Amino acid sequence: MAISGIQAFIDLLAEFGVKYIFGNPGTTEMPLNDALVTDRRLTYLLGLQEVPVMAMADGYAMASRSLGVVNLHISCGLGNAMGMLYNAYREGTPLLVTAGQQDRRLMFEEPILYGQMVEVTRPWTKWSCEVNRVQDVPTAVRRAAQAALTPPTGPVFLSLPIDVQMELAEGLDMSPIRLPDVRVRPPQEAVRRAAELLAGAKNPAILAGSRVTERDAIQVLVQVAERLGAPVITESGTTHGRLAFPSDHPLNAGGLPLWSPEVRERLKEYDVLLVVGMDLLRQYIYFEPSRAIPEHIKLVHLDEDPWQIGKNYAVEVGVLGDTTMSLAELAEHLVDQSTVESRANVAARTQQHVTRHQDARAALVEQIESHRDIRPLSPLGLMGALAKVLPPDVAVVEEAVTTTNTTFERLGALKNTTGYFGHRGWALGWGLGVSIGVKLAWPERPVLALLGEGAAAYGVQGLWSAARYNVPVVFVICNNAQYQILKLCGRSLNLDQAAREQFEGVDLVGPEIDYLSLAKGFGVEAHRVTEPDELADRVAAGLRGNKPLLLDVPISRTLQPRLQYG
Repeated sequence: MAISGIQAFIDLLAEFGVKYIFGNPGTTEMPLNDALVTDRRLTYLLGLQEVPVMAMADGYAMASRSLGVVNLHISCGLGNAMGMLYNAYREGTPLLVTAGQQDRRLMFEEPILYGQMVEVTRPWTKWSCEVNRVQDVPTAVRRAAQAALTPPTGPVFLSLPIDVQMELAEGLDMSPIRLPDVRVRPPQEAVRRAAELLAGAKNPAILAGSRVTERDAIQVLVQVAERLGAPVITESGTTHGRLAFPSDHPLNAGGLPLWSPEVRERLKEYDVLLVVGMDLLRQYIYFEPSRAIPEHIKLVHLDEDPWQIGKNYAVEVGVLGDTTMSLAELAEHLVDQSTVESRANVAARTQQHVTRHQDARAALVEQIESHRDIRPLSPLGLMGALAKVLPPDVAVVEEAVTTTNTTFERLGALKNTTGYFGHRGWALGWGLGVSIGVKLAWPERPVLALLGEGAAAYGVQGLWSAARYNVPVVFVICNNAQYQILKLCGRSLNLDQAAREQFEGVDLVGPEIDYLSLAKGFGVEAHRVTEPDELADRVAAGLRGNKPLLLDVPISRTLQPRLQYG
């Protein structure tokens, strides 16, 4: 039986278990929308603009650990989505991004909306292709899915000419999408050498990143940390992504600072570092000395991506293999290396680190309490109020860097680490849509989105999708009416006027953004909240509720001294 190119596309994705297509259509995408009128195996989730469309798919794919499918309008729609594609690329999110292309019979005219979309997307995708024969559609979909979902995971792009979508053909190879088993066992000699070096260290530490969480390797990382008596430091705010270690574990040592001098200071006491599931390093601002890792430290780097091992810092031992399997085998080798003396050293180190972390947490609690009566709320006052009402299984999406400051983590308030989503690409407008996608993937878990008022403005149209599909996310706008991070970075760069706290083009006043009117216009209930107890009560109720809710919370506009990630 003859089927169309777009029907082949739908059939393969439906059989593979894809539930949603996130999209915003134009003429060149209408064959898909037309087919979905009667084919209800896939649900089309409409976004009003491509930023929230891509972000919703991003959040869904990260939470569900499945293929996120996006359908964008030709060139201009793709252009609107490029910032979010960059985020997905930096995260390694498995997205299949598609866009319609003009009819091949018009190509020589360089018709309206036509563009070289493959070339545009290639730098920020694992694979980018225009499908020019209907017979190649099934192969392209299979190849795209495998590329997106095979480590190192990441987005892929298919350009689909409208005539290819509509063309009928018989005898298409409709073999289903089947993924290879990607669990690659690490070399035993490399694991043995890594264990030997770590077991012999006087003061080891662990740097852990998002790929630990994405590979379900948190608990086995806990075993490694406990057998070493090593503190676990998570990625800095520039790549924070997914929290790789339980926030309430005594060996959780907080996040890595943002740039070289503070990173060096933080790490100088250690002699061996185990680096797992993270890129070493992605800094934000250049400072001297340019080398962030102190020279005396020996590195053991474990990853599934050979590109990351030794990329910027020479390693003593590199371990290439499946993250979970590699950590599990490392934990076993550490048992083999154990002696009475080494166990005593581990116990002593552990107690030292635990005491330090407990003291830091107690000091933070005391600091938060001292902010309780400050009005407008300080960032710590806001975060302290929220920390008291977080359910154990909450999912938190953060895009309010100067407000959140890893406070939940430092308090140990995130009981289920899999539910933390921090920004990695830093293209703004990400968090609002991601939280909607996360809730679609995890309907049983409450979802809290913490958004800066500036960042939220980039993707605010996503509120309409939350209302349209009744996705019960609690959106908290941390509103200081400015791009405060730019002020902090300007000061860090020693810019003349920034040092005097004089800024141009970074204050969101005259007029201020009216998020209550925006939210209500998009169909979302909204309230302005100024008191911590009311904030806690409304968030707690919203997380138990069955509809989206936005809370606009004015916070202090005083410029903070620095960003906190420790």
